[in-house]
Amino acid sequence: MTNAGSAELLLGGIVLVGASVQWLTGMGFALIAVPALVLVIGPAQGVVLANCAAGAISIAGLATGWRRVRIGAMAPLVIAAACTVPAGSWVAARLPEPVLLAGVGILVTVAVAIVMGGVRISALTGTRGAVAAGAVGGFMNSAAGVGGPPYSLYAVNAGWTVREFVPNAQFYGIMVNVFSVAANGAPRLSGTAWGAALAGMVAGALIGRVFASRIPEQWIRRLILALALTGGLTALVKGLQGMG
Repeated sequence: MTNAGSAELLLGGIVLVGASVQWLTGMGFALIAVPALVLVIGPAQGVVLANCAAGAISIAGLATGWRRVRIGAMAPLVIAAACTVPAGSWVAARLPEPVLLAGVGILVTVAVAIVMGGVRISALTGTRGAVAAGAVGGFMNSAAGVGGPPYSLYAVNAGWTVREFVPNAQFYGIMVNVFSVAANGAPRLSGTAWGAALAGMVAGALIGRVFASRIPEQWIRRLILALALTGGLTALVKGLQGMG
């Protein structure tokens, strides 16, 4: 197999794992896939591919749960994200690749650490908290492809149940990724790379749906965090090496 063929196979595998996780939990594609994608196809293309894939998976996932979306609660998050996405895109476009790679690693690692610590932030409540979470999430999503953790922290502090969290996470994922793709553009991939990514999304969706009711949520959560932390640290190390 050629190097290009190996890279495309790896790309499809990364998307498959990320898609499986997102179908199982409503979020998590970016935390799983972004650190690996930026290592395989570079920070710029890895981020925009993650934006496209996460948005597409969220659209499919919301098809059956859209009635549970809390539009009133989500509006401040989405509006704030729309305002900060261009800033994240502007910053990412001007950073050297090793710096951007290290930045992605830092953001993923910090986000995982915060989620693992079960942090509760009293400021992330009410409309003001929604605006803050949306603003940070929009910037992070367009700059590094990882916009979910601020939303997660907001939902935790709001006391949302899993039933409330998942459809609203999917709605937020659609909106923030649409904004990010509009700001960053579509990924520039070969036809076979696109085919591998699409195949990974379809296979990941099927796997996620099959195992959604069979795997304890706590096991899934631990796996997501372990993989995301490993990927974030790997991207950080490679970025620092590139700057050396």
